[in-house]
Amino acid sequence: MPNDVPHLPEDPVGSNKWRLNSPIHQERPIKIICIGYGASGLLFAYKLQRSFQNFQLTVYEKNADISGTWYENKYPGCACDIPAHTYTWSFEPNPNWSSTYAGSDEIYEYFTRFSNKYDLMKYCKLKHQVVGARWNDQAGKWNVEVLDHDTGKTFSESCDFLINGTGVLNNWRWPAIPGLEDFKGDLLHTARWNGNVNLKDKHVGIIGNGSSAIQVLPAVHPIVREITTFIRGATWVSPVRGLEGRVYTEEEKKTFSENHEVHTQYRKAIESGLSSLFGVFLTKSEIQAQTRAQLEAAMKEKLNTPSLEDKLIPQWPFGCRRMTPGIGYLETLARENVNVVHGDILRITEKGCVSEDGKEHELDVLICATGFDTSFIPRFPLIGLNEKDLRDEWVEEPRNYLGFSAAGFPNYFMFIGPNSPIGNGPVLIGMEAQADYMLKLISRWQTENIHSFTPKVEAVDDFIAHKDEFMKGTVWSTGCRSWYKSNTIDGKVTALWPGSTLHYLESLADVRYDDWDVRYTGNRFAYLGNGLSQTEVDPTADWAYYISEADDAPYLSKGKQVRLMNKSGTVKRDENAAAFSL
Repeated sequence: MPNDVPHLPEDPVGSNKWRLNSPIHQERPIKIICIGYGASGLLFAYKLQRSFQNFQLTVYEKNADISGTWYENKYPGCACDIPAHTYTWSFEPNPNWSSTYAGSDEIYEYFTRFSNKYDLMKYCKLKHQVVGARWNDQAGKWNVEVLDHDTGKTFSESCDFLINGTGVLNNWRWPAIPGLEDFKGDLLHTARWNGNVNLKDKHVGIIGNGSSAIQVLPAVHPIVREITTFIRGATWVSPVRGLEGRVYTEEEKKTFSENHEVHTQYRKAIESGLSSLFGVFLTKSEIQAQTRAQLEAAMKEKLNTPSLEDKLIPQWPFGCRRMTPGIGYLETLARENVNVVHGDILRITEKGCVSEDGKEHELDVLICATGFDTSFIPRFPLIGLNEKDLRDEWVEEPRNYLGFSAAGFPNYFMFIGPNSPIGNGPVLIGMEAQADYMLKLISRWQTENIHSFTPKVEAVDDFIAHKDEFMKGTVWSTGCRSWYKSNTIDGKVTALWPGSTLHYLESLADVRYDDWDVRYTGNRFAYLGNGLSQTEVDPTADWAYYISEADDAPYLSKGKQVRLMNKSGTVKRDENAAAFSL
């Protein structure tokens, strides 16, 4: 056996002949483009850097800074509606969160520190926006069009894999109300907040009662003269028991910083609590009935106004729309200088808004807390096989594979695509599972003579059919208007995963290669190469690594793998504390 690394041939790297003259699993160079440097883009860059070598990554970010939605959203009261200690990567805790629900500035700082800690900015080009992408099937590459916002010019780039990390809640939109452009006062949108507008002693109008409106109203109330809030429908507003908002003491933060075990157990308790709530989303579960009754009582206590109770407390089940803690919102609605106008706005005038009863409400400032385009349709031409544009393919329904891929679009993955666990429980760990799945496919591409991966049409069809059937038994399908259903009342649930977040982690633990159309360049066994292993060409490796004194090999059954993964037998939980009962 030779003791030195064999000389690699002069043939083009990655070619069939190159593989036949190389050891098995020789890594070819790989070029990846990621769109967006928010949470998902940063996660992908970190995981790629941690596990891979011989790669080139470029992340194009349209903004002047990283962190996505947490860079863009700066409205008063802006915060995450997920407890801060669980809104971190599983491996990257933050002991210094100021409160249960951290504000956007704190979250922006968390992701910025994460980027700096792992030197991730070297992959990023700020103020660069992807405006088009086309799959070149002959070359097995994506051709990507990028707009440089500084120069105003567009250039082309190619890559082996295209990763879409633009997210789902950052393509903001104005409300489709006639006369919006006629308003002569200050017009604001929560997702494009203008901090130069002075709200002090002004009569402020707020359109909406989703997460943004629920946060901004109590935040601006102390400085304005009067608020008129326009609410189209009812919504559940109250933190889940045990996750009420509060400020952490300096002593608590010091303990979290110095005692990692205490902090880990605290994080686990919150994460487990969120996972235990999944039964709420099942229409016939006992926990749904109990939670609804508790929240109805809590809302009545905070509103303490029968007329508001009739307008605000829904008839549909809790969880049909995204759960919102609503710190201080209900109490503020009952204040003397807050007017609640229920129903649609007919039109907007120079002076204010005309409500359903024909009354014109004069305003100095109008805040549109009207959310985002959540259709999942790409914001640029994305041309796959047979010249099909994903914008056209998804115009009626975004038919997705396991939340991150689409049939007919090879080597293209997205974070938090349709049918992801964005409202099913803890969310960031679901993104980690998506990144891991993508990288397993990318690793196989790098070490074999694979042309492309594409989910099979029949696999997507079967997944969507299963998802649709599952959703019939969930509160998400009941009678509320929700972006989970493309802002319809009775449409298909297109945003959420058919199960819990823990269910999603197990679903994505292994790649289901039978669901994928795997195409090769030449003989699929060319990766076997020249007969040598990667071990033999590494003089520093243990050439008898498999010899041991005990069997420490990985378990091969799914049952044992899962029990090892979830540390089965290490937690004592009261039998009454089960996730839910039917």
